[in-house]
Amino acid sequence: MSDPRHTKVLIIGSGPAGYTAGVYAARAMLDPILVQGIEPGGQLTTTTEVENYPSFIDIQGPELMMKMEEHARAMGTEVIGDIIVDLNLSERPFIAKGDSGTIYTADAVILATGARAKWLGLPSEEKFKGFGVSACATCDGFFYRGEEIVVVGGGNTAVEEALFLTKFASKVTLIHRRDELRAEKILIDRLMKNEKIEPLWDHTLEEVVGDESPLGVTGVRAKHVKTGEITEIPAKGVFIAIGHAPANELVKDTLETHMGGYVVTKPDSTATSIPGVFAAGDLTDHKYRQAVTSAGMGCMAALEAEQFLAEQE
Repeated sequence: MSDPRHTKVLIIGSGPAGYTAGVYAARAMLDPILVQGIEPGGQLTTTTEVENYPSFIDIQGPELMMKMEEHARAMGTEVIGDIIVDLNLSERPFIAKGDSGTIYTADAVILATGARAKWLGLPSEEKFKGFGVSACATCDGFFYRGEEIVVVGGGNTAVEEALFLTKFASKVTLIHRRDELRAEKILIDRLMKNEKIEPLWDHTLEEVVGDESPLGVTGVRAKHVKTGEITEIPAKGVFIAIGHAPANELVKDTLETHMGGYVVTKPDSTATSIPGVFAAGDLTDHKYRQAVTSAGMGCMAALEAEQFLAEQE
């Protein structure tokens, strides 16, 4: 095994929070190492048009993240394609183990691991994952050209997925357990005007049905939340869009969390319950969950890490 890689600041995660932290930490001459994780670029790499990031009227999510990575590298951040599988925060320097076998040691850590898609937990959902059931419209929508598709959810994610899927599908049924959506008004307006989308209110997904050989989805059974009546809907694809959960596996047993696993930070700060460990982006943000707020927190984390290290010296 090679000698441990030491850095003043180790950034774990590569979404807007991670790359922005890299820009600021590098500019502070901290020679940061950024480990990208299992999904380089984070959730924005699985979205299409981004219309709400300042200075870009319309940009594709993957392109935006490529630009952020280029910026971090240009400032001097060392970006490494590895996955941190273990993180020891019990003593300083902190110790992180990569899936590659590399050991990283750091005087400060910025956690920017983001969040991942939630699932319903149905046996039939699990059975057909990758065979008609997906949580990423931009990844898999292309495979359902001319087909009928079901989207489950009622927030921004669900509405954005439904709108995107109309590029391919002949019809999109949006199943929502309530009688109104929780998405932004501009998105709801677009959805209601789209003739390809049919909302199914007050229903939950009861079961995904399909063929065994070859394995594939043929439809769903939806249950009315008040009457219990079952509605069968033909579909070749089912997209689960019920939100995201924080990717906290590395720290859920060592850092204080709340609201279903989001890392707790001090008021107006990215500092966590362990000095020298900072959290930014969707790992800690259960309220806004926007690229621009994640980037802002990445900036905060780097500045606070710089201040923390200066005080230690």
